[in-house]
Amino acid sequence: MLHGDVTVECQISDAAMDELAGVKGTESSARQAQFLTLRDAVESIASGIFDKGPVVKGQVVRIFTKHVRTDPPPNEATSGLPGGRPLQVITEISLQRP
Repeated sequence: MLHGDVTVECQISDAAMDELAGVKGTESSARQAQFLTLRDAVESIASGIFDKGPVVKGQVVRIFTKHVRTDPPPNEATSGLPGGRPLQVITEISLQRP
């Protein structure tokens, strides 16, 4: 994820991805495909966590099951930095997004 010109590392636990997908026990070999399917929701959660906390140099946004909501994620148009500047979200997965 980018905050201006600064890259903010983001991580999501396997359990949180399974919770988001509504499944349990996804095989490691299926994680990249699962992430790509859930990418928009994961990015929205990461942005929300980042927005709630203080900006700390070198911070890592970590998503756990407690961060996964059962209601729909907030509208991406309304999430972002104070003043209405949206966050640009990137990932480190080497697959191209369709």
